[in-house]
Amino acid sequence: MALTGRVGLLALLAAVLPLFFPHGWVIGAIAGVLAAAVAMDFALAGNVRRLVLHRSGDTNVRLGESASVSLIVENPGTRRVRAVVRDAWPPSAGASPRTAAVALPPGERRRIDLTLTPTRRGDRSPVSVTVRSTGPLGLAARQLTRPSPWTVRVLPAFPSRRHLPAKLRKLRELTGQHAALIRGQGTEFDSLREYVPGDDVRSIDWRATARRGDVVVRTWRPERDRRIFLILDTGRTSAGRVGDIPRLDCSMDAALLLGALASRAGDRVDLLAYDRRVRARVEGVPRTELLPAMVQAMAPLEPELIESDASGMVSALLARSRQRSLVVLLTELNAAALEEGLIPLLPRLTARHLVMIAAVSDPRVEEMAAARGDLAAVYDAAAAERARGERRRITAELRGYGVEVVDAPPETLAPALADAYLALKAAGRL
Repeated sequence: MALTGRVGLLALLAAVLPLFFPHGWVIGAIAGVLAAAVAMDFALAGNVRRLVLHRSGDTNVRLGESASVSLIVENPGTRRVRAVVRDAWPPSAGASPRTAAVALPPGERRRIDLTLTPTRRGDRSPVSVTVRSTGPLGLAARQLTRPSPWTVRVLPAFPSRRHLPAKLRKLRELTGQHAALIRGQGTEFDSLREYVPGDDVRSIDWRATARRGDVVVRTWRPERDRRIFLILDTGRTSAGRVGDIPRLDCSMDAALLLGALASRAGDRVDLLAYDRRVRARVEGVPRTELLPAMVQAMAPLEPELIESDASGMVSALLARSRQRSLVVLLTELNAAALEEGLIPLLPRLTARHLVMIAAVSDPRVEEMAAARGDLAAVYDAAAAERARGERRRITAELRGYGVEVVDAPPETLAPALADAYLALKAAGRL
């Protein structure tokens, strides 16, 4: 049973009567009448225990967009139920409206539509549904709280997908499929054609020229069916925020753009999320299903506040990828973490694979380095300049091991990584 505010108001008003009629039986009569009214109102309230709850609606939504979920309340009983329904979701689900009033005649059902606008990735589920059916006098109510399971998976936002058409145009130019008939460069033989002025004489096929009696050149295309292995570092450095975005989310965005581009280029893409153990993986997925599989695997990932195990990460990679691959590690250029963890293992890794490290830089550091307004700003600038120098040093050390490094702000990391992949493909280094 739940009492409403009307009971307290009536009790407050009734408390004035003994001032005019100071008899004990008056107080007893008032209490008896009020209790009888509450009991009668409770008895006349609709039975909420017989209500049946159902759900329907969206199960996936991209971060920043809205989803629709419906709660269906069914009354299989023989009495009318007038109730207020509260559908409780976590605050990060952004559910609206929170409560709704329903009138349920016997044998009917009502649908309550909710709009979810999540503010975080991951799985969001309702906590419970509370139904309160108040009697006709509005004094007492039957209340019941029960679970009503449903899960909405909030997928990564993928804001860099707007760059995909431009990168695909570059890819078509690279492969010689553009309308301008630009011949692709690479290491895989494509076809023979007649020599035209301006062609590289080193591409002349002398045997074919002798057979045909005319000068013939070879054309090449970028490699296809190469393997790209994306590794997301989910350790403590990925928990840092650049502006208002976690580093891990920036890495996910860049990995999605590169995965979509590489799959269109005919390459095979695998994904591994690792800190001290495998948190998520996507392996052996057909190219047409790669992007959905990646966003589903990334959605529940959260940074772990532990130091990543570089040795375990390299071992897991080498066990899964025996052929030469492009290994793209999305992590932070943290000198202490790299020097103690990854750098001693690079010779073992670069001997079998082409390695690229992609990291997001903080634009705020650049702003601090340029500030000279007052004494505090000068100290901030000195600290920022030291951080930049340390970052340049670790980048140069990585490149000394033959590692490609992409270091860019959040808004340009994804397209910069895609351009680096296209450059490697054009140079025939995959």
